[in-house]
Amino acid sequence: NARPCGAFQAFSLFVKAKEVPAASRCPGGGEGVRWWCCRQAFEELPGIHRHVALHHSGDVGRQEGLDAEPAEAGESPADGPAPAGSPEISWALPDTSRISHDDLTSKVGEVLLYYCYCEVKDPEKLCAWQKALCQHLHLTGKVRVASEGINGTVGGSKVATSLYIEVMLSQPLFKNILCEEDFKSSAGGAHCFPDLRVGVFKEIVPMGIDPKIVSYKETGIHLSPQEFHREVEQYLSQASQGQSDTILLDCRNFYESKIGQFQGCLAPDIRKFSYFPSYIDENLELFKDKRVLMYCTGGIRCERGSAYLRSKAVCREVYQLKGGIHKYLEEFPDGFYRGKLFVFDDRYAICSNEDIISACRYCGALWDQYKLCSSQHCRQLVLTCPSCCNKGLTACCPVCQEKELKVTSRASGQTLKEECECTRRRPRVPIERVSQRMLDRGK
Repeated sequence: NARPCGAFQAFSLFVKAKEVPAASRCPGGGEGVRWWCCRQAFEELPGIHRHVALHHSGDVGRQEGLDAEPAEAGESPADGPAPAGSPEISWALPDTSRISHDDLTSKVGEVLLYYCYCEVKDPEKLCAWQKALCQHLHLTGKVRVASEGINGTVGGSKVATSLYIEVMLSQPLFKNILCEEDFKSSAGGAHCFPDLRVGVFKEIVPMGIDPKIVSYKETGIHLSPQEFHREVEQYLSQASQGQSDTILLDCRNFYESKIGQFQGCLAPDIRKFSYFPSYIDENLELFKDKRVLMYCTGGIRCERGSAYLRSKAVCREVYQLKGGIHKYLEEFPDGFYRGKLFVFDDRYAICSNEDIISACRYCGALWDQYKLCSSQHCRQLVLTCPSCCNKGLTACCPVCQEKELKVTSRASGQTLKEECECTRRRPRVPIERVSQRMLDRGK
């Protein structure tokens, strides 16, 4: 395990940029490890900068005897640690006057996925600026803003998304915290989303736990895709011999892991991430004295999920895949993740390998392309192959298929969600009764 240091030591390293030998190594850590803080290893100076700005800004200046060296000539104060509190939000929008309308609105583009945990004093102001920025660049998608940060997935032309990244990185609020590698991209565009939705929420990822109770600052140890790959390789090797003390945990929902997952993983049969805390509570014995490797789509659910698991104090250690499956597939498109990666837009999934691990709901043929249930009252996703579709089998289950219920509404006019067979038969919080389950999968 890494040897932790306090905010004072981290800040001292930060302002003096002093390279120190690592006292120990985290899994997959190499000889390049030069800084340690909060049980994490950092090989590059920007990494320790971002960590201190994100996790220790409130401690800066409060330690007695702080001996910070003055900035050298030509060094910008912005290159130093973030000041206590939240920086002022800039209203700046990029100049697009020299960009043709066709280039800015081209259908050939990409979809960006990112998040940034930071202290936001005025979420409403950040929300208004974010909405104006996206509209200015003709971007569609979903952006969640909260006092704990921002989480977004937006689509548009490559000119627009490049400008978006540039402006986001220049926003004082995200200085020294957000960097270009935090933006995950995939082929797509504005057409991947029906519209633009930007709003203020209590959490930037809906786990249902007050951020003041379980904070992203208590997260697990981040592993790079390379480090995570080595850990999974070792886990699968040990699991095949029945000797593993590790759990490879998928933090996503069942319909995501159904079409793609890491080999040998434990994939909870939950419908929403807000059920994840209850899942952990009901299965604590499963995680006792285990090393847990967690992963999700882009990394954000692991930030809160690992913090919640660590708060239970049952695991030996908790690690998480930095950048999520998205970043892993950039490095290992044919690695230990098999199948498609589910995404929350009209594409439903993106692929990096040819494996199909799921089947048609009706005939059992290999199939992994989702469609919405054909019953208008139901919003569930269904895997139904072309052959079954041609037979009229287009609903998520026999209840929806046969009854063809009409939309019912509350007195307020809000549409009710039908409790069809799919939801009735699935426990809200499944209990893993066989702890050897993931080891069997590993074999």
